Amino acid sequence: MKIHRLLARALLAAAALAAGAGALALPQDTGLIVKLRDDDAPQRAQARLEQLAARHGVPVLRGSPRALGGRLHVLRTALGSDNAALARRLAADPEVVYAVPDRRARRAAVPSDPLFATGDVVNGPVAGQWYLKSPNATLVSAIDAQAAWDVTQGSASVVVAVLDTGVRTDHPDLAGKLLAGYDFVTQVGRANDGNGRDSDPSDPGDWVTQNDIDTGVVDSDCEVSDSSWHGTQVAGLVGALTNNATGMASVGWNVRVLPVRVLGKCNGAQSDIIAAMRWSAGLSVPGVPANPNPAKVLNLSLGSDGACDAAYADAIAAVRATGAVVVASAGNSEGHAVGSPANCAGAIGVGGLRHIGTKVGFSDLGPEVTISAPAGNCVNTFGSCLYPILTTSNSGTTSPSGSIYTDGSNITVGTSFSAPLVAGTAALMLSARPALAPDDVRRFLMASARAFPTSGAGAGVPQCQAPSGTAQDECYCTTSTCGAGMLDAGAAVQLAADGVLARIDVAPSSPRAGEAVTLDASGSLLASGRSIASVQWSLVDGGGIVTGFASATDTVTASLLPSAAGSVTVSVTVTDSAGASATTSQTIAIAAAAPSTGGGSGGGGGGGAMSPAWLIFLALAAWAAAAATRPRAGKRRRLEPR
Repeated sequence: MKIHRLLARALLAAAALAAGAGALALPQDTGLIVKLRDDDAPQRAQARLEQLAARHGVPVLRGSPRALGGRLHVLRTALGSDNAALARRLAADPEVVYAVPDRRARRAAVPSDPLFATGDVVNGPVAGQWYLKSPNATLVSAIDAQAAWDVTQGSASVVVAVLDTGVRTDHPDLAGKLLAGYDFVTQVGRANDGNGRDSDPSDPGDWVTQNDIDTGVVDSDCEVSDSSWHGTQVAGLVGALTNNATGMASVGWNVRVLPVRVLGKCNGAQSDIIAAMRWSAGLSVPGVPANPNPAKVLNLSLGSDGACDAAYADAIAAVRATGAVVVASAGNSEGHAVGSPANCAGAIGVGGLRHIGTKVGFSDLGPEVTISAPAGNCVNTFGSCLYPILTTSNSGTTSPSGSIYTDGSNITVGTSFSAPLVAGTAALMLSARPALAPDDVRRFLMASARAFPTSGAGAGVPQCQAPSGTAQDECYCTTSTCGAGMLDAGAAVQLAADGVLARIDVAPSSPRAGEAVTLDASGSLLASGRSIASVQWSLVDGGGIVTGFASATDTVTASLLPSAAGSVTVSVTVTDSAGASATTSQTIAIAAAAPSTGGGSGGGGGGGAMSPAWLIFLALAAWAAAAATRPRAGKRRRLEPR
């Protein structure tokens, strides 16, 4: 017994070490809670439970079961048991009301950073980092980052690239979180650091003077302005040091930030941004050293008006092919159409919300928005702004000065700050399950989003409409204007950790009429340690060429036999061994039947295709035979293509 106890302790210690230093490791549940239908004396109930366990193959430890009262009992199972599966076995027994895993609970992850709780009591915001907290009647759009941190505080192996104005590397809440980035700004005057591209991604300041405008250093539509420290603000939301009893908390907690400078005075060049996107994802860029820390998430809190062009579309496709997720802000032109690159296929476009869940006035909108998140807003006309997005910044009006945090007087608002909340959440999702592909991250974000509110904003607030060329201020979001819903970081990370993603593989990849088409769901994405428990196929639309399946519909693979060219839509529901399920559908294009080659198979001999020489011989023989019997009616002119 002593050896067994020592072994169990060693296994638990090893599991704790594997969880990583600083993580709040959650031990596996090690038992079942069982409710019996009949109330027996404790000893009789214990005997019944032991018999039940033996009958259903449930391995129980010595000293189990234990009564909880009210027909409730605890069964202790061996370390490593699949308690979800064991619970389902017991729950199916007529003597059992229910059986569930005896799950471990731990304290909610609340960071020690003082600004998370209250903010600056002098200058606000009124509720500190309100946008990270659990939603309530006032903070409707808060993203519930605490629930996400209860699943994972992020992995240092997950890198988020912040493509922006650069980052102040001397900010104390970013120390140790920044990787070696790169400066991609090529125009020396706009770069404001005395040179073009280099290995220093720090932000020298992006202030604009009237002389910059008059001399053409910046475009004529730029305005005189102080330095924005925009990249430092975005980086803080993604990955500021968290739980260090200093400053603020970040969504990403333990994830790393890759600073990539693409914006200088007033704006930046799309060519620089595209080069930086490629480099950030680990792709080669001529004249630039290889990136030793490729990013899994790219945050682009930037954009321009107009449709997604071929260059942006190509860059996003290349980045996604590496497995990286692209997150971009929708834009701040007061309810107009989403700009690029957020409107590009494959990008996760992020709209902006007020604290009460309505679209904030400056946020753009449209069907290209994937999801919306807090963007900061002021509800008061005087005094400190009550609901800005608190983050890291610098006090310099031109060149860098002291490190600060934005507050109710030095405010930070915009969809630029909605995007990093989503990017940080995506990084946590990838920390929980590294195998997620970019489309998987998108699906989980959308599936877990909370519904937009339809009331609570006061009189006169309309429903958001499709962009029409006129401004739209605050409005009630719809799924066609602001995305799938409000970002719920907790639900998204939980879904990423243990959710199912149903997938359909089709063989052959280019099916033809008259050929059997095999559908395979075995590639569906499951949480670690789980298996496919059941599969159900459905024919959504036969397209007039399929009337049903040519096989069983409750197996991992199924088949169709299309009768003609067209398209067929099928769906599959996959349920895993823990009872989680997901459904996906897919439309399959069917090409016309292959041209007939004539003839049939011989009656004897082996199978296989005839050799080319034999085919030529047969063709020549047929031609000779035809020529010998053809009447000679004089020469005929042969027509040939020219």
